[in-house]
Amino acid sequence: MSAQKGSAFLLKIGENRHTVAGLRTTQMSINGDTVVITHKGSDGWRELLGGAGTRSVSVSAAGIFLGSTAESAIRSHALAGTIDDYELSFEDGERLRGRFLVQRLDYAGDFNGERTYTLQLESSGPVTQA
Repeated sequence: MSAQKGSAFLLKIGENRHTVAGLRTTQMSINGDTVVITHKGSDGWRELLGGAGTRSVSVSAAGIFLGSTAESAIRSHALAGTIDDYELSFEDGERLRGRFLVQRLDYAGDFNGERTYTLQLESSGPVTQA
């Protein structure tokens, strides 16, 4: 597998998949679905039961505020606590799609600098490869 550009890691929102503009950093974490079933007979070793827990995907992103349609939609969802469709796309053409809640949205700005934002998304329901 060849190296991929971070700039090609895109976050899109809604059924029309509007790209969230101005992102400088994007990070995704996939959390497994294991349950610890360690017991006295495990001889001190942890034992896991796969497929029995809760799976989730978390997305963190930070960028420059540009006032795009996608940014406005994210702010509206953060204020209302609503869930929407999101897509993560990668340089190799792989895509992950699912419904996410805006867990956190922060804005910041320096006196002589640009206005920036950071956001945290948490999956709600299945996240599928497209």
